[in-house]
Amino acid sequence: MPSKKPRIGSYIDTDNYVRLKALAARPGNTESDVVNKALAAFFAGDHEVKRDGAIIRRLDRMTRQTEVLKRNQIISAEAFALFVRYFLTVTPPVPDADKKAAQAQGAARFERFLTSLQTILADGESVLFTALEDIMTDESAFFTKEELLRLHEPRPEKDSAHV
Repeated sequence: MPSKKPRIGSYIDTDNYVRLKALAARPGNTESDVVNKALAAFFAGDHEVKRDGAIIRRLDRMTRQTEVLKRNQIISAEAFALFVRYFLTVTPPVPDADKKAAQAQGAARFERFLTSLQTILADGESVLFTALEDIMTDESAFFTKEELLRLHEPRPEKDSAHV
């Protein structure tokens, strides 16, 4: 029985031809079905929707990562600023007679600082962010409204005769 569908003759790339043959070899598929479905998807924009969805998911993930980096940078900058303010506030001026000794001691401390920093970076341990993870909490660490109400409910008083 001849089909009432129009017949076309087209040329396609060898790679697409191999893929078409492989898909048509599956049970329930023919070359015409595969080409027809591919054209329908192309004209419906399905491939664009899937591509756009993948791009949007990737952009969302990148946005979240950027926000975490931004937060970490702000925390680092604020911690450094707090340290500098504290250091400048509590450090007395060095008398001229002691400046050479203070500079030598400062150079030695800076070398120890660099060694410590190299060790931390090599180990992959972040002192600041490890400390922040220890002290930062989420909502689960706090009482809910219901729990607070229960805490403030009057407790039944014990009968003093039975005590």
